[in-house]
Amino acid sequence: SEPLAWAPVSAQAASLLEEAADLLVLHRDFAAAVERCEAGCDSLGPGTGPGPESSAEVKCSLCVVGIQALAEMNRWREVLSWVLQYYHIPEHLPPKVLELCILLYSKVREPQVMLEVGSSWLRDQSNKNLPEYSSLLELYLLHVLLPLGRFEGAEELVRSCDVFDSEQQLAFLGTICESRCQWTQQEEMRLAAEEQPDATTETVLGVLSQKLLTMLTLLRRALRSMSSHFYLLPYKKMLLATFLLYLVVVRLDPASPTSLPFIYKLVQLFRQAWAAVFSPIHRPPIQD
Repeated sequence: SEPLAWAPVSAQAASLLEEAADLLVLHRDFAAAVERCEAGCDSLGPGTGPGPESSAEVKCSLCVVGIQALAEMNRWREVLSWVLQYYHIPEHLPPKVLELCILLYSKVREPQVMLEVGSSWLRDQSNKNLPEYSSLLELYLLHVLLPLGRFEGAEELVRSCDVFDSEQQLAFLGTICESRCQWTQQEEMRLAAEEQPDATTETVLGVLSQKLLTMLTLLRRALRSMSSHFYLLPYKKMLLATFLLYLVVVRLDPASPTSLPFIYKLVQLFRQAWAAVFSPIHRPPIQD
């Protein structure tokens, strides 16, 4: 880059600005660029006022390069505090620095960060005489107040602004009204979307409740049928067969000849119980 010819600005600050710009654009070394910007701003002194014109331009350029480098490193949350450590109060921010901050926080969908800062800058009487005031006011309206739904504050700011003529005021008021309508529609759609899952859940719960009721009804009928069928079982024979099975397996030796009558009787009892349970209903019951 060409050497800077600003005088009587500090040669050190001008040199650091050149290095920071080269690191940002050519070498893409963003951390080193921020370090050069900080060193350049520190070399210009701690003054809070605008200072000499050339010094103010160098300081503004250093902050612009620093903001871009911080944004490239995704450290945008630090931008406003980083800038204010060199200008101390929002009213002293250069128009270019304020513009970059508004655009940056609007891009990352955090416009509320610039709400108070922008309002303080626009209320300052000395800033109203700057040629960039009207463009910054428009930028503040479109990228801070309207996205945050501050429609009343936006209308009040437009009506009380002296830099706008009647036609410009009407145009801005129309923009605010249109943005309010869009905001209202989006809120209605959001509320409808939140209510829709509740209605869907109620419908699903109703269907599940109906299915559960049907299943319980069928289960009750099945249990009633099984209970009526179990009443026909020969409980005495089943208990006797179980007891004989216990005697044969536990107490008797199946290979012994004395066990054969018990085994034969057990087989007969099981056959009668099987026939009573699984035979047709019209078959007469088996007599003991």
